[in-house]
Amino acid sequence: MSVIGSNVLAGASGAGGGGYQGNLALGHYSGAYVSVYEFSTSTGFGSLYSNPSTLPAGTGNWVAFSPDGNAIAVVHSNSPHITAYPWSSSGFGSKYSNPSTLPGSNVLAIAFSPDNNDIVTGTSGSPYITAYPWSSGFGSKYSNPSTLPPELVRDVSFSPDGNDLLVGHQGSPYVTAYPWSSGFGTKYADPSSSLSDTAMGAEFSPDGKVVAVGRFVSPWIAAYQWDSGFGSKYSDPSSVITAGGTNSVAFSPAD
Repeated sequence: MSVIGSNVLAGASGAGGGGYQGNLALGHYSGAYVSVYEFSTSTGFGSLYSNPSTLPAGTGNWVAFSPDGNAIAVVHSNSPHITAYPWSSSGFGSKYSNPSTLPGSNVLAIAFSPDNNDIVTGTSGSPYITAYPWSSGFGSKYSNPSTLPPELVRDVSFSPDGNDLLVGHQGSPYVTAYPWSSGFGTKYADPSSSLSDTAMGAEFSPDGKVVAVGRFVSPWIAAYQWDSGFGSKYSDPSSVITAGGTNSVAFSPAD
């Protein structure tokens, strides 16, 4: 995922001519708080779409397209903390109605489930994570997990098959995971080799067999085997970056 506050995420609008052709969305600190460009591998940046008629209410902390490319959601600093729009080749549609139960505080992370049926947000205040059914708009909020993340959530991500949800956060154990099936299951056991610092990014590998976590202290990243729960921690990298604080992590597609 991208750095909070200056996010750049690609939309799922199809490919053509042997490369990507779709859209590139940015969540930002001021102005319209969210912007989208046409983008293709052959020509680069295209036209900037018109701003939505109803803007997000504050800093666009994170932005995400739905997997089918028919919606775009922005999470932001001020109430209602999450704003979603239909998306088409014409750009932003009229804003969807706010969820009936809003996230209670600044939302810092968002993810759609791979099957397009759910949306999860990470927040700065308790319960720190909020989830909704999604079907061309927000459904009624899912019950909170029985074991909450302990502090502010920095990243949320689904496994590729949609069966698990990974949460990076402040406060020990710094990374938390749940089974997912139209709502939170019972929290998985914490990693046996625990982190000692805030998880700023948390992502599954494309095959769903590894989770990587961005860290706020050296060596700045950790990775674990994953098989319906945390497995052994991989050895730290032998070459450690000199600049500190990892804000996000991402896997490339498999070679």
